[in-house]
Amino acid sequence: MTDLVIHTLDASTVRLFDSLPDPLRAGEAHGRTSHRPDWKRVALRDGKVVARGAWWGGPDDPQPFLIDWFDVAEGEEAAGAELLRTAPWQVDDLELNLPGGWRETPELRAAAEARFTAARAAGYELLVERFLYRWTPECGLPERPGRLVFGPEPDDAVFFDALRRIHSVTLDAHARKAIEKGGVDLAAQEELDFFRWCPSPREWWQVARSPEGEPVGIHIPAHNPSGPCIGFIGVLPQQRGHGYAYDLLAECTHFLVGGGAEFIAAATDQGNLPMAAHFTKAGYPVVRERVHFHPARRASAG
Repeated sequence: MTDLVIHTLDASTVRLFDSLPDPLRAGEAHGRTSHRPDWKRVALRDGKVVARGAWWGGPDDPQPFLIDWFDVAEGEEAAGAELLRTAPWQVDDLELNLPGGWRETPELRAAAEARFTAARAAGYELLVERFLYRWTPECGLPERPGRLVFGPEPDDAVFFDALRRIHSVTLDAHARKAIEKGGVDLAAQEELDFFRWCPSPREWWQVARSPEGEPVGIHIPAHNPSGPCIGFIGVLPQQRGHGYAYDLLAECTHFLVGGGAEFIAAATDQGNLPMAAHFTKAGYPVVRERVHFHPARRASAG
């Protein structure tokens, strides 16, 4: 087997990225995603692309913070692993966007598992699998139950406290990872930092209360660089068991549509069965699945 050559691309060579077949239709998933040419890398053997990766960050970010497109040709898992290992950017999240129900189609499953093998060989391990949703007007607006009162809240401390309480009992894998690293304060701060990073206005963040004024939860309508999305839905632990997450989701949807959204993206962990059920009830179809990998934990020496 001939030697592998790995290139970071630029405007003059970026066309190489598109020369690899796309059996998992990642290109469809990234139709609204802007990737910088110099944050793309390819591995070539005999002049032919056998692996590729696209790193991503916001338009003003100096460095990427995740990999959201990673492919390997058949039998080239080692090349894909080398592409990841030698990258100049070490990130905490590798996302693989897959067609819905990919496990049921042998060709799709084989292609996905080849990428999993390469990621693991590069030092990544599975974090979580997620459902990706996309609401459009054809889905119909979810009915508002009318049980809660929604309003803006200018004090970040209110949201920080709510996020701490929400994440104290959570099914979200990314929040659990943050808690393991730095406790609920870190998990809450990471959420706030993300919402501040989004280009949507801070004034959109809303608190939900009962008619008697008791706090119930928060919802954050947002725009990420690709468009409108459900930023966050969270119910306080003492208010759970009443299906309020659906109320929050319905209100968040109405808020974004009222602001002109023609589609709304959303996601939830596949293990978060209650939230997945609320998305189904609200008319959000699953359009793809996403598998998240993160750097493997290393056993401490000694």
